[in-house]
Amino acid sequence: MDEVTISDEDRRLLGLWAADCVERVLPLFEARAPADSRPRAAIEGIREYVREGKRTGRLRSLSWAAHAAAREVDDPAATAAARAACYAAATPYIHPLASPHQSKHALAPAVHQALARELAAGEGPQVGDEELRWALERVSPAVRELVKRMPARILGRSRLDTLYYELDVALRS
Repeated sequence: MDEVTISDEDRRLLGLWAADCVERVLPLFEARAPADSRPRAAIEGIREYVREGKRTGRLRSLSWAAHAAAREVDDPAATAAARAACYAAATPYIHPLASPHQSKHALAPAVHQALARELAAGEGPQVGDEELRWALERVSPAVRELVKRMPARILGRSRLDTLYYELDVALRS
């Protein structure tokens, strides 16, 4: 399998963008599970990584803890918000493999942000599309270039697949 070049700066910029995306939807999780700080801790962890540039076992643990929080909350929008936090904390660990799986990890925080807003609004896909536009307005050129080095996403059948595809296409344009 081919590899892509991912610099430490790429990872930091991806983590920063991911944290910004997720912070928009963390209140959706916190409203349903106010005593559960795991997704918020994951975002604090990725912000610490952005500042210090060190991948630690703690950051990986924070990501897994946010994933567990997503499984435990009983609300689809809150679940999507916690998953976004999980993926954001994991962005420094994407592998330099030119695979759709790795591009999924790079895009997941913004995609799950859009899905969380869409599910919370219950008004159809326009809310998720608007969230993708918000994320696109804030993405750095370096993150766009990182995505362009990875294989393009293909359109799938689910709404989640569609959000991945639309974000990928927009980042490449």
